[in-house]
Amino acid sequence: MNTIDNHSSADIFFQIRWDEYKVRHTEALHARNVNLWRDVLPDVVRAAMIGTTSGDLMSFEFNPGDIVPAFSSKDAPVFKNGQFNRDFTDDRRINPRQGRFFPKGILDDVPGIFKANITPFRLVGIENGHIHTDFNHPLSRHPLNLSATISHIRNNDDKQGGTVHHWMEELTEGPGMQAQWNQEPTDFFSDDPFAREDETADAVFYEPARMVHHLDRMARDIVRSIYHRHLEDDMDVLDLMSSWATHLPEKFSPGILAGLGMNEAELRENKNLTDRQVSDLNHRPVLPYADSRFDVVLCTVSVEYLTKPVDVFQEVARVLKPGGHFILTFSNRWFQPKVVRIWTELHEFERLGLVLEYFRRSGSFEQLETYTIRGLPRPRNDKYFPKLRFSDPVYAAWGRRRG
Repeated sequence: MNTIDNHSSADIFFQIRWDEYKVRHTEALHARNVNLWRDVLPDVVRAAMIGTTSGDLMSFEFNPGDIVPAFSSKDAPVFKNGQFNRDFTDDRRINPRQGRFFPKGILDDVPGIFKANITPFRLVGIENGHIHTDFNHPLSRHPLNLSATISHIRNNDDKQGGTVHHWMEELTEGPGMQAQWNQEPTDFFSDDPFAREDETADAVFYEPARMVHHLDRMARDIVRSIYHRHLEDDMDVLDLMSSWATHLPEKFSPGILAGLGMNEAELRENKNLTDRQVSDLNHRPVLPYADSRFDVVLCTVSVEYLTKPVDVFQEVARVLKPGGHFILTFSNRWFQPKVVRIWTELHEFERLGLVLEYFRRSGSFEQLETYTIRGLPRPRNDKYFPKLRFSDPVYAAWGRRRG
């Protein structure tokens, strides 16, 4: 059995766990071909890997500032309101909003910052003709738990070339953006956020049956594994905004599996369902089920289409049993005509923050969590391989109905 030494490379499954107020977050990255002799890793992590074998798991605790730069008040500048370029893009006007992230290039007359700079910063306050910002990394104040699982160790020759990867930078690029700033609600709800490119009746758009998968096979397996954490045999489950496939673990045996979706033909094709309902939640955000009917409600790659999301989340809480879970998963693609505008304007990790805000505004859920995973290999038989090397990223959020 191979063991890691200073000349080895390996595939490593990294995870960081961190907490914000009443929310637990886990971010995962599959890092392929990590080179101990070339790539950038924390010294303590590199040292701990020496002598490990495939399957070994290590865990580390880091204080704020150990993995990402520590918070500095010098990186929280204040600008005049007029320096925020509301005409930054040609297609829409952008207004400064509390808690949101914007590209640095949107700021005018700032030394060293040019319009092409897309590095995100957070806007944290608007008062007296000024905007207050935070240029710090969004994880700069958080202690982090890092775990690393070793697999596929390779013994390298003496070649020292190749691309250098800073794996902690890759792991932490995006995470933290889903958190509130100082426990204050993020303003996702101004500027008509739920407008869509196509405002014709959804029933017309969804009339043709689309028997296609919206995620690659690897990502679908990840979605199943996320749902598996919350499912036990004989549970009653609602597949919200369902279609021709429900992403359940293969060996799971539900009590009732109800599907509510927009297309009758797609629902008929879904042989796992024991109950089928056609309903347009954007027209009437009411679920046709009794109170406390389900143990778990699932929503797969569909939350981005809801125009009355808080109403729907409140309805989900009504039909869930006390203690039941509402679990949502999504990725980074959608049907452009019907996605809500705010979704397209947010960073991928900010979208998790939007979903968390739906949970909070519903007033019905607790024990909120998020999970993200990136970097897994795209299946070689996928139609987008090898143009796309990596599997679709998966973002998940869930909450427990208050008892």
